[in-house]
Amino acid sequence: MERRVRVRFAPSPTGPLHIGGVRTALYNYIFAKKNGGDFLLRIEDTDQVREVDGAVEKIMQVIRAYGLDWDEGPDKGGPYAPYTQSERLDIYKKHAQQLIDTKKAYYCFCSKERLDQVRAEQISAKKPPMYDQFCRSLSQEEVQTKLTANSSYVIRLVVPNDEDVVFTDLIRGDITIHSTIVDDQVLMKSDGFPTYHLGVVIDDHLMNITHIMRGEEWISSTPKHILLYKAFGWPTPIYAHIPIFLNPDDKGKMSKRKGTVSAQSFLDSGYLPEAMLNFFMILGWSPHDQREIMTLEEYIQE
Repeated sequence: MERRVRVRFAPSPTGPLHIGGVRTALYNYIFAKKNGGDFLLRIEDTDQVREVDGAVEKIMQVIRAYGLDWDEGPDKGGPYAPYTQSERLDIYKKHAQQLIDTKKAYYCFCSKERLDQVRAEQISAKKPPMYDQFCRSLSQEEVQTKLTANSSYVIRLVVPNDEDVVFTDLIRGDITIHSTIVDDQVLMKSDGFPTYHLGVVIDDHLMNITHIMRGEEWISSTPKHILLYKAFGWPTPIYAHIPIFLNPDDKGKMSKRKGTVSAQSFLDSGYLPEAMLNFFMILGWSPHDQREIMTLEEYIQE
């Protein structure tokens, strides 16, 4: 029996919604509708330092202004609520402890000063800056002593030292990345909040997400997520990494630092949301009859 298609759009409330985010939301939305599945909105607000007041409400308002809506989300609820990560901290702590207990993760007590020194030495030696796994070799007694003394710590993933991480991307085919270039990533920060990597894997699994469609800048993070799924003993979802928007007059990714790229700014400039969606529809793709104007429903069918 095939699983019901479930996809999500998961913005972070660290500023206005990027216009590229609307395109990603559109792709997820139409894929769910085409396959009779569910489109979820999840707010990934674990970066408390950069969070902007009122950004969550504004993000939801802008998505709807572009004619899209979700089946489950913070304001609608659903069977896997809550859909805001800061309200799911106990879930992340429980699963991080599970990884500790199964030796798939470890406590790291390194200070910022030590990490900065290691990084500087690696850069000076023209090596990729990565954690040197110093705390990975601490004995259980050493770990317990530091925990008893209430020493500050993060939790890191045990990344295999010599393993090919392979996954299939619906757009790019098979991708292989060797574990030697994958860092022992931080899973839980010292403030008790999960990093993006831990939170996204746990939530996607618990919310039964079947397909993950996101920008191609996340390809390099996918091996970290694959290894986390493996550590938990969970099946991996299907990935599709979408090409990013580039600056029209410069090299590189369309950035907030170069011009106005918020989704709201285009509406404020007088662009119709239907016209913007239509632009996204035929950007890099066209229907068999070469139509250049389609409604949202026609796009779903195509």
